Order: sequence, then structure tokens, then C-alpha cells
Amino acid sequence: MATTLGLTSGIHHVLPQKPSFDVTSSSNLPDAMGDNDILTSDEDNSTLESLTYAFSIPFSFIPGPDPDQIIMATSQARERWLHPPDSPPNLPTSKLPIHQKSINDVRELCKKLSPGLVARTTVSVTELTAETALRKKQTTSVGLWIAGEPAEVHKTRGLILQSVPVAMRRACVNIDHDQYYLPDGVPNPRITNHLERIAQFTGTDIFVLKPLEPTSIVAVDQGSEASQNRRLMISIFGDYESVEHAKTRVLIMIDDLLGQEVISMFMELSVQSMVCGRARKNVKLIESATRTAIYFPPPFPQVYGYSPPGGTRREPDQIFITGSSREDIAKAERMLLNLTLNMRVFVKDVSITLTKIDYILLQRLDDVKKIMDANGTFVQFPVLGSPASLIRIQGSETLHLERTIKAIMVICGQFYNASWWVMDSPIARLLPKALEVQKLLIDVAAFTGVSIAFNKQVFEFSGSDENVKAAMHMLSDVPFVKENPYQIRVKIELANEHKEFVSGKKNGKINKIMSQSNIQIIFDTFNEYNFFIDVCGSQFDTTMLGLKLVEQELPAAVSFHVPDSYHKRIIGIGGQHIQRIMKKYSVFVKFSNAMERGASGRSESDGSKVDNVICRTPARNAANLELVKSEIMGMVQRADADIVQEHVDIPRLLHRTLMAKRKILDDLENKWGCTIIFPSTEMASDIVTVKGPQWQVPNAVHEFLALVPETHIIRLKNSPELEELLKQDEFKKTIADRMNTQFGIRLHPTADNATESPGGRSSSNGEDYMEITFTYTRNNAGALRDAIEMLTNFLLSHGIQTDSIKGALPRPKSDSFEDFVPFFHSAVFQKPSQSRVGSSNGSIRRLSGDAGSIFGDQVSHAEPAQFTDTTEAAFYDGDRKASSSDAGLARPPGSSGSISSTRTSFSLGRKGSTVWEGGLEATGLPDGEEWTKLESDRSRSNSVTT
Repeated sequence: MATTLGLTSGIHHVLPQKPSFDVTSSSNLPDAMGDNDILTSDEDNSTLESLTYAFSIPFSFIPGPDPDQIIMATSQARERWLHPPDSPPNLPTSKLPIHQKSINDVRELCKKLSPGLVARTTVSVTELTAETALRKKQTTSVGLWIAGEPAEVHKTRGLILQSVPVAMRRACVNIDHDQYYLPDGVPNPRITNHLERIAQFTGTDIFVLKPLEPTSIVAVDQGSEASQNRRLMISIFGDYESVEHAKTRVLIMIDDLLGQEVISMFMELSVQSMVCGRARKNVKLIESATRTAIYFPPPFPQVYGYSPPGGTRREPDQIFITGSSREDIAKAERMLLNLTLNMRVFVKDVSITLTKIDYILLQRLDDVKKIMDANGTFVQFPVLGSPASLIRIQGSETLHLERTIKAIMVICGQFYNASWWVMDSPIARLLPKALEVQKLLIDVAAFTGVSIAFNKQVFEFSGSDENVKAAMHMLSDVPFVKENPYQIRVKIELANEHKEFVSGKKNGKINKIMSQSNIQIIFDTFNEYNFFIDVCGSQFDTTMLGLKLVEQELPAAVSFHVPDSYHKRIIGIGGQHIQRIMKKYSVFVKFSNAMERGASGRSESDGSKVDNVICRTPARNAANLELVKSEIMGMVQRADADIVQEHVDIPRLLHRTLMAKRKILDDLENKWGCTIIFPSTEMASDIVTVKGPQWQVPNAVHEFLALVPETHIIRLKNSPELEELLKQDEFKKTIADRMNTQFGIRLHPTADNATESPGGRSSSNGEDYMEITFTYTRNNAGALRDAIEMLTNFLLSHGIQTDSIKGALPRPKSDSFEDFVPFFHSAVFQKPSQSRVGSSNGSIRRLSGDAGSIFGDQVSHAEPAQFTDTTEAAFYDGDRKASSSDAGLARPPGSSGSISSTRTSFSLGRKGSTVWEGGLEATGLPDGEEWTKLESDRSRSNSVTT
């Protein structure tokens, strides 16, 4: 049963006692050096008796959109995300009005805090810009300095971080050209109005941008570039949580444009990750079986504490489901509820130092989300800057819960704490004045991105490993520090399982390092999972040398997959083979089978993709890891070795259709031994991953692309001769039938009376154009150029000019010699002009069918009105009564909120209920036969697992 852990007491050292304030981490910030604000202090020329602390606010200075690409912008978005028209060129991103407002808000907040909330605290803001060895480019850092009692300093820091947008993001959603524009070339006012409402409701800024300019050569690469040149981009700017909120509502708007029904249901946030399953396989199976899209909320609501003015947060328990019919949505809803009713829940609390909790929130939250998705678990963090030091992990199986904890602990090990004691002595130099310390701390924090505190002659550092070492290098050059005796301690956090590996009791690794560098190394117990290695010394150079030697002994590892059937052969009789390899390369190798991975003898659905071999060696010997892997994989047959993955760009709106072809995808995966992985609905990504043996993946990709429809359109000047020629049998036999047989491409000529306009196509009085549509599947896209040339040559042979053709593809480069042509000023070497795919000369459509209005006025359904008053109440106001049914509310017994139950382990299942491996249960569903078939097919279906 899972237990609750507490922070264990550390071992007492002979070094001076560390300050009581546990410095909270800052992020890896941009550096700086430039014009400072006037630094102030309540104690101008006196020494500092209280805690003084400096950190950099980790603003994400993301750039705004290209002004030339903007088609539409919501209210005040241009003023916030573009430089003023009279601005000088090449202004840095930090000078954008939106970022300058954040910096000014910090200044104003500091002015209010200094004399009011914490009377003994002085806050100073400085903006620095510089280029150093730690930063690749010139950026901006905002540093703060606080002085006061430890409790006041910590409270002030948390308040500041929670009051500013420290995690600004940009999200993009593609929308088809014909969805955004009306037939007359004017943007659909109902879409633009809806985007305005989304921006106002969520507190974000939204832009509609022109399609990206495709490269001329890549345009013919499997048709991927050519198939996207008609898609516009909806860019959403704002803080982390607001952007995710707005992105979901934009995706739902697009689903509604395609005639999808929209409802909402409610499910406890803490069980949503478990319902989705490992690698989200459960929810992907549900979406595939019901042809629906399920939008879950972000798993970390209000973790940053900031909320934009006027913005509304998404209800953390609210899930949106879109589908082609109410029946499909109701079926998906029942399947989700069935999962919650048969779920066991285990909860565990783990202690992490305050510094590392904030560091994870500021820098590594995306990594934690990947860990949660991989294990089907939920992690709850305290709010950024809070004094809480516990995180809570919740899972449906103890094995995956433990894996999640260990993975998070590995992240903690990438973060150092260090202390620098300035010792008292008869010849010690006097302590520096307040202003001197203030400038020193701000400079160190701004240049290195660490958090640094000074209290009672002790400096404390927190940050990433490299940044902490850089900050100590800066401090070592300060005269006050150099002229006084001192003691240094650097704390490294490492997993308990590596203690024996690092200590090297058999060969005395630690004793050897201590004798070489004249330092002291102490192992300090922390919690059930990790321990501290304290590197202590009285000289900076020797301490850094000892730290480097310790880091070289830290474990470096590589893991990979080898089918279980090969393990015994590789290990050899009595372990002879593997012992020889380990001795040859000085690398430890461990194999794990399905039983050890927690499969209990079962065949894991994603077992073929789980890393089951780990090679570990000291960091100084890390180069041998790949040699060991290569030798081991040399004993594996080609069909099972070299698992690789290839990314395929397929329009997101086609994913739902492809996932519904479950039987075809299963046969394809079984045939080539590969797995097809679709992105989650919330990602709104076009990238589908095909994973499998290196020599089989290209075949699987080719066959998979045969399921993806593509369309390319060219337009010719119409004439009676052209119309007559296209009606003749000669055209059908010589061109149309031959093209279909030889290239797999079909022709559809249509007279067109529309003309091009800046926003699209507008009506014309006469039939001025002949529109010829090429339809094919993605795997045949490479023959599109040949098909167009075949048609062009046929028309030319009959005396019909094709100079005004629109939608032609650029010719490929024959070799790389053309790259050098611009260097020759010669009329002989003329580089041909490059035509652009996706320019106004042509158009490509992805989807066909009736794309209805967002308000349902052009969609024929049993219930045509998509956004009714009741639906909008749920969509914007979070009205729970607007859910499709009260049954949509699913919470664990005994819980009043997100993982608020005090029980460490409980079951949500009914007596006698059974839970199968994937977490999906067949009994209890009205459509049980189909669900049982889905369960039986699952053993041979890996398309949604990794």
C-alpha cells in the first residue's frame, strides 16, 4: 500500500549552520547587463543583519506575429504584440508593449509592497541586457532584490511571482481557407466575432495569419507542403493556462464548422489522467470507436497563480466531447464513466525541497506532463512560490505511481543547491554595505539565472547545475569574499539506488577523490527515493575540482528495447556473454522481463516498445554506452532491431476518419510490425508517428499514406476549344484513364466562373476559367508533377495554350550547382525564376463535404442549432446544469475536490466488477458486444500506444 513520506532530518555537519531560509529556485533566465534602475535601500550605509535575496523573474519574452502576415487581430492585440509604427528597427522582443507592461507592473507592485505589506522589506527592480558565455543570444532579464525577515522575503517573492505572467505561450491552430472565407472572398463575420469573444472570455490575444510560404523544392515531397498552402493559422498569445483554454475553444469552433455536435461533461480532475490511460491509449480507443474528439483540461490549473485581467479560467473538471451525432457522444460519455467506476486509486505524498518545486514549475512542467501521460498518473503541485514542500501523486497502479515519482526525482537531481560561508577571523574584512550586496546579488542572479541569498555571512545559491557553478565563479572574484576565509558546500541530489554505485566502497572512489582534491564528501539521507551528496571544501579551486570528479562518477545510462525472446541468448550460459561485454566496456547491463515490468505474466499491449535493457556506467565512461548497445543489438535479428520512428504530416481534421478505420490500421501494423501513433486531441497537431523496425517503417508509411486523400487544383483560361477537347473520348482514354492507371490520379474538369481576390475568390459574370481537380492519395503525390505535365503536353499537342496555368508545381533542382549561380555575374548562368507552390496561382483543398456555419445555419442535423443559449452557458459560464446529463459528474467517493480524499488507497469499482489491463471494462455498457469486440481487438492493436 502506498505510504505518505516525510522529510527526514539531515546529518549534522561541522560546517556553520545554514540560514533558516530555504532559497526558492529561479529559472534559467536570459542574461543581462545594461542600464540599471536606481537601486535603493532602507539602510544606505549600514551592514545587512537580515536576509537579503535576489532572483530573476522568468518572463517568457516570446515574439509577436509578423505584421505582414496578419489577416485579422482581436481587439487591442496589435497594440500589445507589435512595436509601434514609429519605433526604430531591430528592437528586441522584450521591448514589445505586452512585455514592457509586465515589467512596469512589477515595478508598480514593488512600490506598493515596500512600504505597505512588509514594512521591513525593500524591493528593487533592475533590467539588464548583455551577452555572456552562458547565453547564446542577447536577451533581457528582470532581477529583483528583497531584504527583510525570512518569512517576509518568502511571502513577498511568492506574491510577486503569482502576480505576473511568468509563463507566456503561443499556440497555433490551422483552419482551412474555405472555412474562414465566404464564397465572395470576405472573412466570415460569425467566425471573426466568435474569435473576438473567445479572446475576451479567456484573456488572450488572437491573430489569423496568412499561410506560411512553402519552400519551392519541398513542395513536391509526398505532397505534404502542397497540401497545406491553403490553410490559415490561428495564433493565440497569452499566459499558459489562458492559451490552453482559448486553444480548446478554437478547436471546438472548427469542429462545429464541420457540423459536429458539442456537449460537456464533468469528471474529477485527479482521475482524468488515469482514465486516459498510459500513453492515452484508453481515450484514443474511445475516440476511435465512437468517432469523437475528447478535450480534457490542462492538468495543472492555477499552478502559477496568475489570472489575466477580465479573463475566465476553464472549469478544471469540465470535459468537452464533439462528434457527428448525439448517439456517438453519448456512447463516448458512457465509456468514460465506465472507466471511472472500475478504477482503483492509489495516492502518495512525497517531499521535495522548495527550491526544486518552483524550478519544476518554471522550467520542467512540460516534462512532468509527459511523465504523467506515459504512466497514466496525476501529479498535484502547490502554487508557485508557496511554502508547501509536498507533491501528491495519484495512480491506478502502484508500479506506475512509483515510476512517476522516480522520474520526477531524476528531474530534481538536475538542480543544485550551494552554500558559501564567510568565516569570522581576527583579520576578516568588514561586511559589505547594503548597496554593495544589493548590486552583487542582482548581478549574479541576472547573469546566471540562479536565486541567491545572503544572511549572516552566508551566501546560498539555487539553480541548475551549470548555472550554480557559474554563479560561484562570479562570487569567487569578489574582493570581500576572496580576502576572507570561507567554506563551500555544494549539494547534489541523487537516487538512492545509485548510492552504492557512486560510493564505490570496493575501490574507494570517494576516499580517492577526497585525497586528490583535499575536500570532504558526505552522504546525507533525504527521503525514500533520493539522497544528498555534499561536496565541502575551504578553497574554491579545490572544491570545484572535487565537484568535477564527483560528477564524473555520477551514473550515465542508456535504455533500449530488446525482445524478451533474445535475453537468454544475449546473457549466455551462466551469464558468460554479458559478463564479457560488461568487462570489456566497464558498463553494467541489466535486463528486465515482462514480470519485472509489472505485467504479471501478461503480454503488455505496448510491451514491444518498452525499454527493457538498461546500461549504466560512470559519466567519465559514457562514450562506451553506445558501443555496448551496438554490440547487444548485433545479436538481435534485423526484423527486431533498430526501432525507429518517422513523422508524417497529415491534416488534423483527417485523424478522426483515419482512426475510425481500426481494422485497416490493425492489418497494416501487423503486416509491417509497426505502430501508428496519433497525437492527442488537445495537441491539435498534424504529426502522426509511425514507429517500428528501421527497414519496415518506410513500407508502413507508404501504405498508411494510401489512406490519406489529397486534392490539387489547377486553373486554365477557358475557351470553347478546351471544353470541346475535354469532352472527347480521346481525352478520356489517352489522359484520364491512363493517368488513373499509371499514377493513381483522377481528373475532374469543371468550368468555373469565379475570379481570384485578395481574400479568396469572388463572382464573375462569365465562365472565364476551367478548373481541373486532381484527386489522389498521399502515397501517389510524387506523381503529381508528371500528371500535370501529361495534361499540359496533351493540350499543347492540340493547339491549346497553357501559359496562364495556375497551380503548377516548381521544377526540381537537378543538382546543387544552382546554389553557386548567384556568385557569378554572367548572362550565361541565369538562375531560373522559382515559382511558389501555394501562391495565388493555385489552390488546394483538403476536405470536401458540407462545412456548416459555426452557428448551425447551414448544417442539416436532427438538432441543427449548435450554439444554443444552453450550450453557450456551459461553454462560457461553466454552467454544470448545461451538461448533457447529470450522469456526467464523476468523482471518487469521499473526495470533495481534486485529490482531496484522505484515504491513501481506495477502489471506485463495484463489488464483483473486473478491470482488464487497459482499464476498459466490457460489462455494464449498453453496447457491450461492440465494446467487447474492441477489447478483443486490443491485443493486436498498438496504434495508439508508445
